[in-house]
Amino acid sequence: MTAAPSVDGVLVQWGERLFYPGNRIVKTSPLPRLSSSVWQRAQGIRNRIHATVTLRAPQVMVKVTGGGRGMAAIAAHFRYISKNGRLTIEDDRRVDHEGKEALHDLVDQWRFGGSFIDEVSYRREAFNIMLSMPRGTDPDTVKGAAREFAQTELAGHRWVMVLHDHQANPHVHLSVRAESISGQRLNPRKGDLQRWRETFAEKLRDRGIQAEATRQFTRGANRSHDALWRIKAKDDDRLRKVGADVKTGKTYELSRREAITAWAHVVVALEHSDDPWDQSLAKDARRFLSESAYFKEAVKRRLRERVVEVRPEPKPVVRPVVTRDRSGPEMER
Repeated sequence: MTAAPSVDGVLVQWGERLFYPGNRIVKTSPLPRLSSSVWQRAQGIRNRIHATVTLRAPQVMVKVTGGGRGMAAIAAHFRYISKNGRLTIEDDRRVDHEGKEALHDLVDQWRFGGSFIDEVSYRREAFNIMLSMPRGTDPDTVKGAAREFAQTELAGHRWVMVLHDHQANPHVHLSVRAESISGQRLNPRKGDLQRWRETFAEKLRDRGIQAEATRQFTRGANRSHDALWRIKAKDDDRLRKVGADVKTGKTYELSRREAITAWAHVVVALEHSDDPWDQSLAKDARRFLSESAYFKEAVKRRLRERVVEVRPEPKPVVRPVVTRDRSGPEMER
């Protein structure tokens, strides 16, 4: 008889699809062999599940909000994030810049520091990034985690950052020069953004803040976030067409179904574990999934489909055929 797959093996095979999609294992791959490495990876998956479904840790946000095509646009963004010099700008050397004069000096440093940046450029010379946490998070901790994030992910590039703590949620505006000191250009893709979220969440956890960077499809979320141009257009009353609040489409549906399949394997494995903590984690996961937006949406859709399936076919209505006899009144056949 073939031995039953280990709980740790299942967690690694299916849990990594949920929490580390860049490392997805193809469907035909066998379960990983038991080793100390597999045990460590499984423990990491357990920790991510616990943070997501039990602690409901806040999700970090890392978003590219735009970028400057030339020094004029970059300088305008510096003025915006610093409130025209009233807020302190910290640069990659941990030097603080305060006031309008310091702001002008910083602009000149970026203009001439490396390849010259003209007032208007045909290419993006800087990227604007926002790192955010929900209301109630300590602003100084967010700033410290953002600084360490930039030192890790944007090493070799010039960058500046400003903390905004006067709004509902504390967040950091970070602007990074696209060209590094060595001449390499930054070109963030979707995978880079997820890695940035992971890094920012890790830096927050290192500082004692519960934070997660779980993808939407793992959480069963279906919210569609407006692009920055839509948000600005809405604020200026220029938005003509409102976008959808929830995601739809084949890609959305496929990713959520894959996530539900992976969760099913993970939950069953945890339920069959001899460890009471695993069993408790399975209960929390089931509760979390039942409350997710996609699960509720899928259940409602399936119920509607079943109603259609069991609805009886309407009986045909038989009506009498009326004929007219040429020699007499109408008669029924």
